[in-house]
Amino acid sequence: MKIKFTFLFILFAFTALTASAQSTATKAEAAQSEEKKVWMPEKTPPVAEYYEGGVEAMYKAIYKELNYPPLAKRNRVQGDCIISFTLNEDGSLSGFKVLRNAGAGTGEEALRVARLLKFNAPGFAVNASIPIMFKL
Repeated sequence: MKIKFTFLFILFAFTALTASAQSTATKAEAAQSEEKKVWMPEKTPPVAEYYEGGVEAMYKAIYKELNYPPLAKRNRVQGDCIISFTLNEDGSLSGFKVLRNAGAGTGEEALRVARLLKFNAPGFAVNASIPIMFKL
């Protein structure tokens, strides 16, 4: 009887150890894949086709330059800001406006980052808006 309990205990301990080792590796891999992902909206902004590299490259450039405002970080403000602008015939941008602001300086930061974007010349004027997500 003692041998059966000892055998079952060893089997259970081995199974538990194996399961915990697998879940630790899975969590580490999931954390790495989360770091590489860049937030992109569900609907692709039409103006993204004029950005060199497409929508993914545009959002990588946005989030590379984006600095979370200290006031928003302190007050834990999260949300998206929508920036509207006009892409001119020659590829320059004008008429910037904040359509939706999450507050605490996020709108101004999103506007600053949107002004840094460089688009290819479409040959005609395009009114566009892009969402920029602020998430802690």
